[in-house]
Amino acid sequence: MSKQDYMNTSVQEPPLDFSFKSIHVIQDLVTEEPRTGLLPLKHSKSGKSLTQSLWLNNNVLSDLRDFNQVVSQLLEHPENLAWIDLSFNDLTSIDPVLTTFFNLSVLYLHGNSIQRLGEVNKLAVLPRLRSLTLHGNPIEEEKGYRQYVLCSLPRITTFDFSGVTKTDRTTAEVWKRMNMKPRKTHIKENAL
Repeated sequence: MSKQDYMNTSVQEPPLDFSFKSIHVIQDLVTEEPRTGLLPLKHSKSGKSLTQSLWLNNNVLSDLRDFNQVVSQLLEHPENLAWIDLSFNDLTSIDPVLTTFFNLSVLYLHGNSIQRLGEVNKLAVLPRLRSLTLHGNPIEEEKGYRQYVLCSLPRITTFDFSGVTKTDRTTAEVWKRMNMKPRKTHIKENAL
């Protein structure tokens, strides 16, 4: 199968689903059997999964140590990972490893323990990220939660399972002007 054929077909492939498995560490995915769905998973000749979706929701993960290595062992084309579901785990931050998957378009992080709203800034480097969930984390209680996320991630179209409207964008921009300090620009003395 050519890489182009893979890109065209794997979006419809069922996810590699490790949800509800009581997984404590990412390394356990190597020995754990994924859940089976209505459609069987397709595998490459090397035995790796041909999917762009990885579901790790409803486990007890507190960090993503070894995530890249394990995903490379499980997926034929880990660089094409487009959907990661890490909802309902014990994550306290957004691990920078998630920002290495440039084709990521859907990221579910709801129902975790993410404490700092600034963690969202890490996701700004993901050019294809369109759908993000963060509700059910402590950051949801912070003033301006939705506006901050929409300002930080202007390309997302769905946030917390709700479509982002033009009004949302306008409200976020007004909020940004009123609440976020502009970055100071340093003028070189030689330029004066």
